[in-house]
Amino acid sequence: MAKKNRKVPDINSSSTADIAFLLLIFFLITTSMDTDKGLARRLPPPPEKDQKQDDVIVKERNVLVVYLNFQNQLMCGKDYIDVKQLKQRAKDFIANPYNDSSLPEKYSKNVPFFGNVMVTEKHVISLQNDRNSKYQAYIDVQNELVAAYNELRDEKAQEKWHKNYDELNEEQQKAIREIYPQKISEAEPKNYGGKK
Repeated sequence: MAKKNRKVPDINSSSTADIAFLLLIFFLITTSMDTDKGLARRLPPPPEKDQKQDDVIVKERNVLVVYLNFQNQLMCGKDYIDVKQLKQRAKDFIANPYNDSSLPEKYSKNVPFFGNVMVTEKHVISLQNDRNSKYQAYIDVQNELVAAYNELRDEKAQEKWHKNYDELNEEQQKAIREIYPQKISEAEPKNYGGKK
């Protein structure tokens, strides 16, 4: 007697796509993604239509030039310094605690929670770097400059509210930002010397 060829039953695959979709959703929800964070910088407002090119004059004492050359040497003002010294130099420049005539001008400003405070709101830190400087050296300089602002803000918050700047509410943080506004200007990298 001849054997009958048995037909293998088909597998019902209609729900396979649904299961795959549910697994995909599950893994998307439960896994954490690495997110790249950029540097927080505020761009200057666009010039007004009727503003002339030479209208904006910044006094030399209000500008701290920080230059990173192609050999990753750091110049702050007219001195070569180590990157670890930059934070303190920037803090002294931003705050001008002794109203030094070679540092930014101080103006009286009415700031919420603080009243009339002497601030250096017209100061600018101008960061310039050579196109051939190392990226890590550039990031180290950026970190030190931002750390200078963060420390000044923390010190002011501790002085007034005995809390760090991050722990304050939005209005309190805004008041401290009025005293220490972050003003870092970055010039486009250029080939100043060395390698081409």
